Amino acid sequence: QVQVVHSVGGSVQAGGSLRLSCVAFGPAYVNYFIGWFRQAPGKEREGVATFYTGDGTTNHAESVKGRFTISQDHAKNTLYLQMNSLKPEDTAMYYCAADFRYQNCWQLGRNFNYWGQGTQVTVSS
Repeated sequence: QVQVVHSVGGSVQAGGSLRLSCVAFGPAYVNYFIGWFRQAPGKEREGVATFYTGDGTTNHAESVKGRFTISQDHAKNTLYLQMNSLKPEDTAMYYCAADFRYQNCWQLGRNFNYWGQGTQVTVSS
C-alpha cells in the first residue's frame, strides 16, 4: 500500500510562482513512478509532469514545458513541482499520484493506483 501526501497549493497572480511537493509513503527499496495531474472544472484530467525514481526520467506536458519543472530531493524523499510564469489557464485542482512502473501513456493517469487528496491552485489575471 502506498500513501501519497502532497502540499497545499495556493493563489497567485499571473506570472507568479508556486511550488508543490509530494511524498509517496510505501515500500522501501522500490522505484516509484510519480506524476502530477490537474483538472479544471468541466475539463478532463490532464497529466502535467512525471518523475521515475529508477533513473530520473522526467516528462512534462507541452502546455507547461519551460515553465514547470518536476524534480526530486533524494535526501528528503520528496518530489517537487516548481511552477513558474503561471497563467490563469493553469488554475485547477492538482493531484499527485504514484505507482511502481514507468508508463509511456501517462497523460491521463489511468494506470496510477495511488492518489493524493488534491490541492487547489488558482492563478488570477
